[in-house]
Amino acid sequence: MTELVAQQRTAKILSQRAHDLLLGHSFAHQQIGFIHTLDIDYGEPMKQRTLLQVEVAAQNKRQQSSTAHHKYRAQASEQLHKTIETAIYKQLEDIDGVIHSTIGIEDGIANILDILAVKSASVGRLEPLVNDINWLGRELVTLVNLPYYRNQRSKNTSVKVDKPSLALRYIGLDNLQLVIPTFAARHWMPHSTEPFSLLKRRLRDSAMANAIAAQKIAQINNVNDVHAFTLGMLLDVGRIALVRLYLKTFEQIWQRKVQLARNENQKDLHTALLELQPDPLFLTTLLSNKSIEVSAKVIDKMAFKYLPFKGVMQQLVNGVDKGDTLLPLTEVMLKARCYSQYLNLKEHQLIEPDEALSWFSHFKFTKTELKTLQSSNFTNLAIQID
Repeated sequence: MTELVAQQRTAKILSQRAHDLLLGHSFAHQQIGFIHTLDIDYGEPMKQRTLLQVEVAAQNKRQQSSTAHHKYRAQASEQLHKTIETAIYKQLEDIDGVIHSTIGIEDGIANILDILAVKSASVGRLEPLVNDINWLGRELVTLVNLPYYRNQRSKNTSVKVDKPSLALRYIGLDNLQLVIPTFAARHWMPHSTEPFSLLKRRLRDSAMANAIAAQKIAQINNVNDVHAFTLGMLLDVGRIALVRLYLKTFEQIWQRKVQLARNENQKDLHTALLELQPDPLFLTTLLSNKSIEVSAKVIDKMAFKYLPFKGVMQQLVNGVDKGDTLLPLTEVMLKARCYSQYLNLKEHQLIEPDEALSWFSHFKFTKTELKTLQSSNFTNLAIQID
């Protein structure tokens, strides 16, 4: 195996591991193949009572019954998820429906992000668009009224802000380039991700780390850092869509099948279905295989005029033809996604130093990039409000 092939294999494995970790620490461990046993020698084993023949027979019967039930439940889950997969793929054919009904992206958001990306941007151009998006206006007003930012403003202007138009002026265009993509991504997150209790928070943290890493790498390489931050924040929109689609579709189809089994008096099937929950293995596979493709379709439909994302997303989905080169922003996004996934794996001690070294070599990180990223804050936006 050549070094390049080994690096590609490591990159693929670690990216999948990062997807597994979104769904839970124990699930990620399980997928790696860790076996949780306590191999501790306590000396002589305790003597146990010899089972009576009738007890042995009863135990064997229970085991056989349990094994049969587990097999039946696995078959029920497989059939359920075949139906769910078909339904999800059908919904993905209507990308407009995914954008408006599943994720909840307003048309005005794309226009706002477009305006913020050009030199002719002004608060006056943003104001009517923000006024049309109620939740965004509320978020901006809440932000400037936080005690931390109220204290930053001079004593003459530390009055409570109650209008989005005033909030826009206090925050300023430079800060809005970071704040609005962040608020948009947070607004699109699923309201609940049960039974994956930490998934929502990890999706949010992933988007933030992605965007900040992209911004830092872009600055080092003379790539437009506003474009990089914005695309870094939008890059996970496919994952957001798929998580929302899966959890909603699972609930709908599961309820329908439970009701049908009850009505038709299929007791074994009804019992098996009641024990089923959303499947982390199905979801991690869906996210790993489809999320970038869905992100590309959503971003394409957002029809940006000034943000140069279409070619970048095509390269992220399809790679490049032989002889072609990656766009500078594509290189930034590949590195940013790698580093944001690395941060999550490192936090949970799920990556070895040699794996990280191979991963960084695969994406051709420079020493300057790694040094800058190692000293960066990936949890908060570094903004000042005057």
